[in-house]
Amino acid sequence: MSSPHQPRSRPSGRRYAARRLGVLAVVLLVGYSLFKVVSGALGGDDGVADANGSESAAAISQDDTSSTDSSGTTDPAGTTATTDAPVETDPPGPPTATNPAKVFIVGDSDAGTFGPYLEQLLDGTQIVDTELDYKVSSGLARPDFFDWPAELRDTLPEVDPDIVVVTFGGNDAQGLSVIDGEFIIGDPVANEAEWTEEYTNRAGEVMDLLLEDGRTVIWVGIPNDDNPEVTERMAIQDQAAKAAAVTRPEVIFIDTWTRFSGRDGGWAEFVIDPRDGEGKDVRAGDGFHLNTTGAEILALDIAQEIRDTLRDLGASI
Repeated sequence: MSSPHQPRSRPSGRRYAARRLGVLAVVLLVGYSLFKVVSGALGGDDGVADANGSESAAAISQDDTSSTDSSGTTDPAGTTATTDAPVETDPPGPPTATNPAKVFIVGDSDAGTFGPYLEQLLDGTQIVDTELDYKVSSGLARPDFFDWPAELRDTLPEVDPDIVVVTFGGNDAQGLSVIDGEFIIGDPVANEAEWTEEYTNRAGEVMDLLLEDGRTVIWVGIPNDDNPEVTERMAIQDQAAKAAAVTRPEVIFIDTWTRFSGRDGGWAEFVIDPRDGEGKDVRAGDGFHLNTTGAEILALDIAQEIRDTLRDLGASI
């Protein structure tokens, strides 16, 4: 071995040529490697990592333009993800001006008598919407004339009420027919037990229909008549409706008969008006229907029951 201070000898021509060939091979290899790196950086395979482990520019560009679904996750395929998240709805709150309760008033001509004033009273609460649907001379005795169960099955889903105020009876103290008009039971006085059972069932079926979906039902009874024979028939009808309500505690029964009777329990023409404490004529000329004053007094009684129900629902009134 040469000493550290002895100059190196020059290699022979053959060895030098071989070294140059070796150097050239290394240069070519390095150049090829640099070409691959630059090529990959400018347009190579997506997602290829460089020497520092970071993604190539092409991969980053791809990610920037890929699709993102509604939940904020990126779809690797670049298409919109279809993630159906369940939509939660808030439970119904208490009745308010922006979330009013719906009151549906239905029945015969009596509903048409007290209904308009009841609507005025409820409008004053500013948290109630009302709708009135009545048919003169109708009831539950003659479905061949007007079929109330069918009418209610059609209208209830459309109106979607929270509270239903209903009255039948002024035209029901007669023989009972079926839908095709055949009479199955005659006069209520002559056939009291059979008539009472059938009418109680009819009233109960309507109550059950109205109570569906958690509705509140206020059933308004009928007053008596100045004709004793008519009153005898109507008393049977009124008791049958009460019997149906008794077995359904959810039904609120307005005892109109008692409200418009005298101290002796009989027919009364004059009744105290709670608005001013004065006795007033409350009957129409036929001796049965209520006149405007009587209808307004009855509407006051019904409105009080509705206010109590609204408070039960959480309303601030």
